[in-house]
Amino acid sequence: MNAFRARYGASAVHLLLVLCSFALAGYAGVRLLQGDTLGVALWFVGAALLHDLVLLPLYTLTDRLLQLLLRGGPRAARRPGGTVAERINYLRVPAFVSLLLLVVWYPLILNRVPGYTHYTALPAGVFWSRWLLLTAGLFALSALCLLAAVWRTHRSRPRSADDTP
Repeated sequence: MNAFRARYGASAVHLLLVLCSFALAGYAGVRLLQGDTLGVALWFVGAALLHDLVLLPLYTLTDRLLQLLLRGGPRAARRPGGTVAERINYLRVPAFVSLLLLVVWYPLILNRVPGYTHYTALPAGVFWSRWLLLTAGLFALSALCLLAAVWRTHRSRPRSADDTP
């Protein structure tokens, strides 16, 4: 078994799980393509091109701009709460979750689909405000986590001559 792990790089259970996931993805692909094969293939190619040519450069540029804005001079690397790369995750995670929720639920959030009041038992106008409230909650929770990380780092750090006013 050690020879297998050394050659493959992981355990046999990992290989079994990877093969099962490929089998499941293959089954889903075969079932999906039984209907409108050309439409599904065009949708996948279009989604890949949209992501690679538009969205990837857009969120890479946004991430770089945020890193430049959060970089705070020569003392930034010694700041409690970590480096810029570590601190920016407290913005990345809630932004990602919020945008993912928007992408998944945009017809309801942007009121694009009539008739959902019957299915959801909610008026059509409540989804936008609830998404905004959820987004604000995600960023607030992330800010609390950052404050806790800064506080924990600041408490565990020994006092030095640089810390005195």
